[in-house]
Amino acid sequence: MDDEFVSIIYELEKQGVVTRTFRRLDPERQEVVVQAILDEAAEVGPADLSIKGVANRAGVAVGSLYQYFGSRERLLEFAMELVVHSTVTMFRSYRPYLEALPLVEGLQAYLEGGIEWTQQQLGFARFFARAAYQGDPALSQRVVEPVAREMRAMVDGMLQAASARGEIRSDADLAALGRVLNTLLIATADAQLIPWLNTYYQALDEQVALPRYNQALTALIKNGLLAPMLNQDAAQ
Repeated sequence: MDDEFVSIIYELEKQGVVTRTFRRLDPERQEVVVQAILDEAAEVGPADLSIKGVANRAGVAVGSLYQYFGSRERLLEFAMELVVHSTVTMFRSYRPYLEALPLVEGLQAYLEGGIEWTQQQLGFARFFARAAYQGDPALSQRVVEPVAREMRAMVDGMLQAASARGEIRSDADLAALGRVLNTLLIATADAQLIPWLNTYYQALDEQVALPRYNQALTALIKNGLLAPMLNQDAAQ
């Protein structure tokens, strides 16, 4: 249990989302409960999250969850706040580092780091995926939109920093390109993480594996965005 998680719990206690009883739980028990909430939400969808389902997964009594959260609504509120806060904090912590890298390196690091983080935090990722693709208006506003804004800000920041260094073509429409790149990177990552999306996107298969796909993506970015002189240097 890291310090960031502890600070989130303190803040959510102040907001009345969790109780002092939960905050005082052993950290390992807190993690079990959190994982149960995320797993249940990922399987049935956040909108259909149930206290009983979470209790069964966590191996605790239903009454204990009411002591921790007070209601099903607060339990769902806790899950949403935890996912959004943790994910946004992660993006913001890496943004200065990524903006300082050459554009192609920064975009590659952003994509690879995001996939690695998602694989390590599968509960968060599955919860967010259900919120993103389920289409529930409340979840779209509370969970998807703040994280999505941060993701696009990350890409926009890298583009603007690269432009200031003279890396990008002078005729590039940065505002539009930021949205195009953001969409492309999301689709690339989600196709690797969510099998049924790859079935739709047809991004990866036996003929085009991940290294070949990434090589083509890098070439597309270089040829479409980089200033002519930088492309000549890269070719040499």
